[in-house]
Amino acid sequence: PSTVMKEKPAWENSETDLEAEDNEKFFTTGQRELYLEACKLLNVVPVSYFIRNMEEPYMNLNHHGLGPKGTKAIAIALVSNTTIIKLELEDNCIMEEGVLSLVEMLQENYYLQELNISDNDLGLEGAKIISEFLQRNASSLWKLKLSGEPWEGNLSFHCFHNQFSDQGGEQLGQMLALNVGLKSLDLSWNHFHIRGAVALCNGLRANVTLKTLDLSMNGFGNEGALALGEVLRLSNCLVFLDVSGNDINNDGASKLSRGLEYNESLRVLKLSLNPITMDGATLLVMSIKKNPKSRLEELDISNVLVTEQFTKMLDGVYAVHPQLDVLYKAVQGLEEKKALFLCKNPMKLIQSYADKNHISILDFFKSLNPTGAMQMTVGEFRKTLLQQSEVPVNHSQIRELVRKLQEKPGMVNLRSARATAAPGPGQVTPPSLLLWFLT
Repeated sequence: PSTVMKEKPAWENSETDLEAEDNEKFFTTGQRELYLEACKLLNVVPVSYFIRNMEEPYMNLNHHGLGPKGTKAIAIALVSNTTIIKLELEDNCIMEEGVLSLVEMLQENYYLQELNISDNDLGLEGAKIISEFLQRNASSLWKLKLSGEPWEGNLSFHCFHNQFSDQGGEQLGQMLALNVGLKSLDLSWNHFHIRGAVALCNGLRANVTLKTLDLSMNGFGNEGALALGEVLRLSNCLVFLDVSGNDINNDGASKLSRGLEYNESLRVLKLSLNPITMDGATLLVMSIKKNPKSRLEELDISNVLVTEQFTKMLDGVYAVHPQLDVLYKAVQGLEEKKALFLCKNPMKLIQSYADKNHISILDFFKSLNPTGAMQMTVGEFRKTLLQQSEVPVNHSQIRELVRKLQEKPGMVNLRSARATAAPGPGQVTPPSLLLWFLT
């Protein structure tokens, strides 16, 4: 996992490696004994995977059927654990009692940074416990996932979620207004509607640290979109916002666009699976054009069917904001030959240019970054590719390059170009690369 590794206290750094290793082994053994004793007292079966991986930074206990008591036993063992920094507890039916145990543990454990407790029937009381805990800022936690998961039945669509509802939204809104440690929050697949949406947004307006927020598959509607528009207008903290599947139509898109005219921080906005038409998409795109300080790099309206006229208007927006990429469904009336050209493999074009100029593909990508660094933000990479003239590429082709070179969200690694490059004369093409060129 992409996590920040813990720093050793000064007293540990002063020890020899051998002494530190012996202490860690002794300490881990004590944790095992503590966990087994807790399981015995709580009358639950110990989880062998947990015992075997106590010294690893990533602990995945998803779908283990822990229940409230099993979670409490885990929490008791984690109080003194200094190794685990990412904990997955999705779908364990931990309920209110389990949440309380985890919160008590987090008040003592300052090493755990990421926690996933999705799909656990937390309910309103669970939301209150989490909210009150996070308002105190009493842990090192910076990423919290509270989403639910969809399940497709034979007759209807069901959602196994945390059932926070609007009251839970109010509790979490209060938390967001006061918390100054949380950077990432996933609240997808919950029952937030207008009241809960507005309460959450009120908290967001006062929050100064949250950068990533997933609100997908809720019921914000146009009123929630209005509140979110105000958040975007007043706040310059959020970098990633997902409101896919929230019953937002053109009216809601208009309200969001008012915030986009002023926002200077947002880089990714996902609005797919909403009943937005090309008219709403036009309002969103034009609001970005009006904002000279917009840093938006991706606007996802991938279910909206647009015309070729829309794409021409989009070219004008790209001229102002070359870092931007708008994902839409399709283009009506686009000629077949033109569509084929737009899909031409971009790496083949770059390889052809490199061969003619007797350079490597990596040399070409290095020339894109004047600083010489091997990493670039997606926005800078897209902007530089569009502005260079050696290998003309369009947004579809750049999107494909980003997909191949993206090492982590928002960043591309230019060294990855070596793996996607075509072999030189006399070299053999590996099967994986052959598949890449064929597609």
